[in-house]
Amino acid sequence: MVGAFHGHAHNRHCQLDWHPMYIDGTGHTEGKGCEHVFVSSNELAQSTRHASAFHQHQTIEEHFAFWDDDKYAALTLTSIETLTAELSILKDTLGLTNVDLIQFHSQERLYLDNLKEPPLKEILHIHYVQVLCELAEQRSEWDLAHEAANQVLTTIAASDLSQILAALSQARICIDSGYAKLQNTEALTAHMEIQLGIEECWEIGGDTYNQYEQEASQHQYRTALDDLEWLVVMHLFKLSKLSLSGMGVHLTFHLLVWRY
Repeated sequence: MVGAFHGHAHNRHCQLDWHPMYIDGTGHTEGKGCEHVFVSSNELAQSTRHASAFHQHQTIEEHFAFWDDDKYAALTLTSIETLTAELSILKDTLGLTNVDLIQFHSQERLYLDNLKEPPLKEILHIHYVQVLCELAEQRSEWDLAHEAANQVLTTIAASDLSQILAALSQARICIDSGYAKLQNTEALTAHMEIQLGIEECWEIGGDTYNQYEQEASQHQYRTALDDLEWLVVMHLFKLSKLSLSGMGVHLTFHLLVWRY
């Protein structure tokens, strides 16, 4: 889990520093790279706990001997030649060099180092767009409540006084509630317009409104994507603790349902 999901467990900037994809062969054995070896050797504790000192050393030596053989076998000459050829084709197609690839990595790290929160005014503009949407909804609800109040007695018999009073009371509650919400939203809108120095209320569907509405949608999308990514990683860790990782999706689902 440390390698592939390191950036998800921490952040993208940390992944640029420690993901195996960005670490060369000399640096991979330092720092975070040792965690891969430690994780694989943790399984030896169960089998060597009650063994003698001789068999403990023997098991540990065999484990790391097989570890080296597996790693060298994974780096076959065929794989290296295939990946090198594919990389050469991509570089020729895009007109890139090895220096460009290194610069891309440095530029991304520099971008994340200088990345800051959006200016306060930009955040207020996005919030102002959201308030305008809420204002339009409150006005629509107010119009519906007002129209319903005007027609509340059309379906009630004139002789049924108790039902007339109940209908009028319910209509008054809807009118008062809708008007209070509309007033609060109008006051919030006016307050934000004073803060932002907006002399004329933005028209819904206008160019400025659409610009910040798109930014608000992108912010909501990124937030939802981060939450989804966090849930996936959390679920993977849960499967690992339950020794269910690597199983099929349907089998894992049935086992989790049965367990809980």
